[in-house]
Amino acid sequence: MASVITVRGPFAFMRRLVYTRLHKHCCSKTQAACLVYRPQSYYLNAGQQYRFFRTSYVAARPVMQFKLSDIGEGIMEVTVKEWYVKEGDKVSQFDSICEVQSDKASVTITSRYDGIIRKLHYDVDSIALVGKPLVDIETVAGQVEGPQEDVVETPAMSQEEHTHQEIKGHKTQATPAVRRLATENNIKLSEVIGTGKDSRILKEDILNFIARQTGAILPPTPFQEIQPPPPASAVPSAPKPKEKTAPPSIPTPVVHKPVFTGKDHTEPVKGFQKAMVKTMSAALKIPHFGYCDEVDLTQLIRLRSELKGLSESRGVKLSYMPFFIKAASLGLLHFPILNASVDENSTNITYKAAHNIGLAMDTSQGLLVPNVKNVQMLSVFEIAIELNRLQTLGVSGQLGTADLTGGTFTLSNIGSIGGTYAKPVILPPEVAIGALGKIQVLPRFNHKDEVMKAHIMNVSWSADHRIIDGATMCRFSNMWKSYLENPATMVLDLK
Repeated sequence: MASVITVRGPFAFMRRLVYTRLHKHCCSKTQAACLVYRPQSYYLNAGQQYRFFRTSYVAARPVMQFKLSDIGEGIMEVTVKEWYVKEGDKVSQFDSICEVQSDKASVTITSRYDGIIRKLHYDVDSIALVGKPLVDIETVAGQVEGPQEDVVETPAMSQEEHTHQEIKGHKTQATPAVRRLATENNIKLSEVIGTGKDSRILKEDILNFIARQTGAILPPTPFQEIQPPPPASAVPSAPKPKEKTAPPSIPTPVVHKPVFTGKDHTEPVKGFQKAMVKTMSAALKIPHFGYCDEVDLTQLIRLRSELKGLSESRGVKLSYMPFFIKAASLGLLHFPILNASVDENSTNITYKAAHNIGLAMDTSQGLLVPNVKNVQMLSVFEIAIELNRLQTLGVSGQLGTADLTGGTFTLSNIGSIGGTYAKPVILPPEVAIGALGKIQVLPRFNHKDEVMKAHIMNVSWSADHRIIDGATMCRFSNMWKSYLENPATMVLDLK
């Protein structure tokens, strides 16, 4: 008759005990034993063949709902433009999940967790709501200590979200110390130009970015932001063409052959078009005052041709816009009312300390107006660096909310398309805007009454006639014009 023995003890001791019991009670060929293993218990059945079984425990992996966090500017809904993952894909922290577009900018959402995508809550071109689940991620057990909820009541982006949202296509490389410094100063790393190896963001880059935002003056580091110094062992020599850093190239727009379908179609107004509807509807409630003039850029063209090669050797494309923007900033110092805003009831005027001068851009997504921050503290060369960055992002549709908001004065370069005159519409809450026409070679008389070749550009101004009179606009235009017609005079007022 079979007997059953139940014992508990360490595995090595129990194995020896089982072996002893088997030899003592099971000597015949027909006798055998079967050992069934359960957690912390061993059962020996005499008269049967014995085996060992192992058991394991699998901890449940929590599924986290990754919510769409607050993008800022009071935005409560966005359009899902593209998914970078699908159900079943493995993701790590900071991996791109999807691209969303609001009426302000396109933003790439990155993962906060390591895990596996289990569910996508929206289809492409669907409207996603802030604070609602975007994807479900099966995370590693213990990765998340407790439930995390996104706060969507406040319009400002939290510091945590600055590390998990970035402008599309811009992977940031930085050490944890640099990331911490950026978070403490409420700076998005995607907005900082890295000067380290492989565009790695250094501590100096963060400090320089803070200086440009606040107007602080740091010790000069000439051209450090453009390219790193050569190795000490390098022998000075004339730069070879292939070693020059090519300026950012702007792709030539492709002209597609129109296709006639013969059918009407309706689509909703969304994204940047939706923002334009709101902005222009508010703008046309402002009484506009118009003023036009022409500027002789002959001397400026000569100066720019002398500086163009030097600028490109430092990796920056130098156009005329940095000069136009800097001259406008110098003029705003004398006419601060043009760099102001008026409240809805037209009872208070706020004079802006920073000259955040915007540049209207015609992009595939529509009219965008990014702005160069704190122009009053920047040199012409530094303005050119920032314009290069904004133009590159604008062409690829990667401008962020920080680039598109906070403007105080705007210039629109219709001349880049071929326009000469315009009637620009003020961009609220600003009070003035200028439209720059194309540069034309026309005959003009010099001081000796001799006919000469001149490079003429027309400018069209619009101002808020509630607080700006015609004389003020005219005087500002004359000062701006004098800086451009005699660019050497700008040196006296540069800081």
